[in-house]
Amino acid sequence: MRTSLFLNSRTSGEIISEDLRSLLESLGRTRQVDKNDFIFREGSDAQEIYIIKSGLVQVTKLTADGKELILRICRKSDIVGELTLFSDNPKYLLSGKALQPTDVLVIQKDILEETLLSNQSLAFEFMRWTHNHMRKFQSKIRDLLLNGKKGALYSTLIRLSNSYGIKREDGILIDLILTNQDLAKFCAATRESVNRMLGKLRKDGIISIEKSGKIFIKDIQYLKDEIGCEDCPIEICNIN
Repeated sequence: MRTSLFLNSRTSGEIISEDLRSLLESLGRTRQVDKNDFIFREGSDAQEIYIIKSGLVQVTKLTADGKELILRICRKSDIVGELTLFSDNPKYLLSGKALQPTDVLVIQKDILEETLLSNQSLAFEFMRWTHNHMRKFQSKIRDLLLNGKKGALYSTLIRLSNSYGIKREDGILIDLILTNQDLAKFCAATRESVNRMLGKLRKDGIISIEKSGKIFIKDIQYLKDEIGCEDCPIEICNIN
């Protein structure tokens, strides 16, 4: 099987078949999205789903008080906007914004639905693929609700390490630059509270901050122990 747009995302643990890959590529068209432009917005009519060909896409949800909660940072081969498939009069549940110049494969929802209905095996595979994304969404909300702000931050660091981590002998480097404000949006917290929590982790020797601004995790087991980590499979415990 040749390497494709949708196969072997570095740490997502997800692989789809050549048949499904070929189907999606045959139905889609490429769209270029400028940095900071929205691909789709929460509450708007959902007529398309998207698969990232290059770049980074931030997926967010507005809370009841109007704050932005970051749920995912997606890259090549990740699917976004998929939670509306096979639903009547769908609206996007989340928003997706390009963090850098991005190319996405755009697939019309109704055409994909019609095509999948004629092939049960591919329909089952696609729904299983999207179901994993729903499980990730639910697990992130669970972490926030059960573990509070500190647990949400620790969970976010673990997920970031699974998606963007580079293992070294003395720890894991998160190969992605995020501001404390960005991290706060993952946790529904204030930037000040994240500053304090990161400061304590640095003081206790759990993390350090590289000159580049990237976070280096020295003791990831500490983070896992603090939130009662269940060691979920990598396809669920990631930030994509």
